[in-house]
Amino acid sequence: MDNVFKEVKEIIRKYAFDKKLVDEATEKSRIIADMKINSARIVDIVLDIEEKYGIDVDDKSIQKIHTLGDAVAVVKEKSGN
Repeated sequence: MDNVFKEVKEIIRKYAFDKKLVDEATEKSRIIADMKINSARIVDIVLDIEEKYGIDVDDKSIQKIHTLGDAVAVVKEKSGN
């Protein structure tokens, strides 16, 4: 498990009602369906990611984020990792 995965997971965890669902999440876990994150919180998650990594996540990239792995991939793409 790499650092970006752990860090993004921790950001998502802040918005989870059931932290255990996030703790057990894998790259294929769906943020809304599997981790039970309210869809309105996706914006907060993206804002936190942008702030942490100093990146700009455009609307097109946001629409691609469905799983934890998708979020990690966007961070890596935008930050050049």
